[in-house]
Amino acid sequence: MLIKTYVAGPVQANNYLVIDEASKEAILIDCSDYVPEIVNYVSENDLTVKYILLTHGHFDHVLGINRMKEALNAKVYVHESDKEQVLHTREVMTMFGLPTAGVENPVIDGTLPAVLTLGENEIKVIETPGHTPGGVCYLIGDDLFSGDTLFQGTIGRTDLPAGSFSQIRHSVVDVLFALDDNIKVYPGHGSPTTIAYEKKFNDIINY
Repeated sequence: MLIKTYVAGPVQANNYLVIDEASKEAILIDCSDYVPEIVNYVSENDLTVKYILLTHGHFDHVLGINRMKEALNAKVYVHESDKEQVLHTREVMTMFGLPTAGVENPVIDGTLPAVLTLGENEIKVIETPGHTPGGVCYLIGDDLFSGDTLFQGTIGRTDLPAGSFSQIRHSVVDVLFALDDNIKVYPGHGSPTTIAYEKKFNDIINY
């Protein structure tokens, strides 16, 4: 499996193109902006992008959906609890006084299906509420895509509407830290890390 990282959008979010080289199937995890490099790479390597999977519904992870969905001909899915936030992205940004020039509400295909695959690999959806009610992580083999739930050394903020510190603490300490130490973590912002490192050094262990 090949993982390519593209940093884009107004808050420099990570977009991950995950490729099963045997089948030439790919998925895009989070979609913060239209990224021509992704479109070109997919075309040049004759890849089929099955899904655009959202880790959560905050605006800085969804602003590229409409153009990328069209360019990649991919289905877009989000957790049920974050669906309305995605569908009303423009209105949410307006509430926070953020500029919305050129922003369209994203078009999605629905909520996360029960079964997701990439080639012969199962994509496991791990519910990790706290940063948002519908926050999820995606586990593919030994690679975890943690969105804004778990970062290197810290966790996602919980001071935004519907955030919950008690929920995110449970999601990180009781759910993610129960995973294998060797799992590599690809967060929504910043550098990759591992479960082992975070169990020793993450700020959450002090609370």
